[in-house]
Amino acid sequence: MTTATVTTTHMAALARLGHALSDETRTRILLALREAPAFPSDLADALGVSRQVMSNQLACLRGCGLVAGVKDGRRTWYRLAEPELAAALDGLLRLVLTVDPSCCSGEGCTCA
Repeated sequence: MTTATVTTTHMAALARLGHALSDETRTRILLALREAPAFPSDLADALGVSRQVMSNQLACLRGCGLVAGVKDGRRTWYRLAEPELAAALDGLLRLVLTVDPSCCSGEGCTCA
């Protein structure tokens, strides 16, 4: 896709992904779901967060269109909304960035 074919919809999708990845718990959820679908309680246990935190983060990721819930009887399991998202996460994991420590720290980017 060329720069000329990037639409407002594409920009909004990238912004949603950026928002999701800006939170460590949401990032960990996406990476876990990249491996396999899961129930919220199993994700909470695996990531060491409360079920309430997991519920809130899954609601955010659902709202961003990044994960989908699939009913299974009375329970719902979650998966990545699109298979392409797994490939995108794989690509991001292969990135090697050189970070300027005077600009970007664990607290976020302070460059203006």
